[in-house]
Amino acid sequence: MVPGLAASIELKVDEADTAAALRSGDVPMLGTPRLVALVEEASVAAISGQLEPGMTTVGMRVQLDHLIPTPVGDSVRADATLERVEGRRLTFTFSVTSDRGLVSAGRIVRVMVNRERFIEKAH
Repeated sequence: MVPGLAASIELKVDEADTAAALRSGDVPMLGTPRLVALVEEASVAAISGQLEPGMTTVGMRVQLDHLIPTPVGDSVRADATLERVEGRRLTFTFSVTSDRGLVSAGRIVRVMVNRERFIEKAH
């Protein structure tokens, strides 16, 4: 696992992606929870195929600034880049942009875990 791995994910905002639909507010704009899911998807895609068999990553921390509203019908693009590897911790930076400008920016920390052991611990 080396810094610099990156991926982009695009989303056309629809009604199901709004703050109102996600119950994180009452506006018909891209909801912050959907932004979090989008940038997590991009971070997972950045390291796709890089993990050893039986391993996966789980989210540990998300630091996100949601800067401008994005209405239904607009498209956004999430770009995530692996910035740092510290043992099992992977730190990504991300940005989300639209034709209107910078929608969101921040950092995600994911942790590499053995998938089966992680699931067993939850039971």
